Formats: sequence, C-alpha cells, structure tokens
Amino acid sequence: MIDYLNSHFWLVWTLITVLALILEVSTGTFYLMCFAIGAACAIIASPLCIPFWMQVVVFIVFSTLSIFAVRPFVLRYLHSHEDGRLSNADALIGREGLLIEPITEQSAGYVRVDGDEWKAVSADGSDIEKGAMVRVVGRESIIVTVERIN
Repeated sequence: MIDYLNSHFWLVWTLITVLALILEVSTGTFYLMCFAIGAACAIIASPLCIPFWMQVVVFIVFSTLSIFAVRPFVLRYLHSHEDGRLSNADALIGREGLLIEPITEQSAGYVRVDGDEWKAVSADGSDIEKGAMVRVVGRESIIVTVERIN
C-alpha cells in the first residue's frame, strides 16, 4: 500500500484539490481555492519523481503565491460592483410609496413602501394627506423623510 501511494501520490493531491474546491463553495473566502491551486501544482510535480517533501514545498510555495497574487484579483473581479449598491433601509431612498396616515406639523405619518410601513415626516414641514404618493428622500434611524410626488 505504501509503495502504491508513493508511486501514485498524485491521487492524494487530486483528492486535496477536489476537497478544497468543494469546501470553497461553502465559504466564499477564496483561501481554499488558493490551496487547491497549490495542490494542483503538486499534482504536476508528482509524476516527475520528485521526493514527497519537495512536493509539499511546491504545494506551500504555490499556495502562498496564490494567496498574494490570485486571491486579490478574484476578489476585485467578483466584488467590483458592490461599492455603489445600497442595502437594508438605505435602499429606500428614492423609492415611491403610498401615505397611509397623514403627515401634519404636529405628528408624523406612515408610508407604505414595497409592502413595508415606515414612520414618515415631510421634507419641507408641510402637511401631506392620506393617500398621497410620496418619494423617500432621506432616512434618520427608522423615520423616513418624504416629499409629495406631483
């Protein structure tokens, strides 16, 4: 068994490569992808009758190079469009909604935007009656600032 393993160690490196890629799918950090690249380079080195310790060195060197060269490139490429994307409550700004409770100078009203109800105040301090269509122009904590759509 040991003799077979010594002469076919590329199978072990292949198993490491496949396992690293499978685990990478569940993490998304792209570190395990770098280990898969290192193991793939060790697969190439294995049939060249290089001693096992040298295969491990190839694995370590190419994994390290991948972490510093390949991973930043992949992260930049895959996450290039996330900088300008709003999420959570900030995504409400610019959306339109229906006022379900009127806004007066003395009290805030409620607006329904995409099925969610938010406490709302008028941007210019004016009264807005129930049933008016409004646009969200700002947000402070859980209170949105709206303006009437003409």
